Amino acid sequence: MNETETVEPGTADAGAPDAGGPVENRSAKIERLENEGDIAADYLEELLDIADLDGDLDMDVEGDRALVSIVGADLTHLVGREGEVLEALQELTRLAVYRETGERSRLMLDISGYRANRRSTLEALAAEQVAAVRESGEPVHLEPMSPFERKVVHDAVAAAGLRSESEGTDRRRHVVILPAD
Repeated sequence: MNETETVEPGTADAGAPDAGGPVENRSAKIERLENEGDIAADYLEELLDIADLDGDLDMDVEGDRALVSIVGADLTHLVGREGEVLEALQELTRLAVYRETGERSRLMLDISGYRANRRSTLEALAAEQVAAVRESGEPVHLEPMSPFERKVVHDAVAAAGLRSESEGTDRRRHVVILPAD
């Protein structure tokens, strides 16, 4: 089965789960996200201690999610090939937050700047492919990507005023950039 989700310009967060439930005031939301970050940092600190790995933890809140970064030491082995280990650690960390709060978290984990670097690379790729779609008038299918990567591309495409869709399933899920109507 081929699943498709279209992201229209100006709605780059379409389909994103609302972890906050009912409308909550800004200070309560920030407090909730900071708490998620604290829980995640405690979990990750324990994990680093068990694995006898060095690294410092940075926490922040950006938009509607908590961001936790492990920085300092060379931790590229915790990123893995194409971020696979990082994705798994992020899911485990989200589960740790869920266990403590009872609420699903959209927390984002970064290790050694991998996601920040990947975001820059994907934004450049999206800009390049948007130009190709505008020139040819034909859709462009990108390589399969992780949910994080697809979200970055969808956001960049929407900001450029075009539409994009995610097609495929599992490891074959990819972004299709569509020409303007």
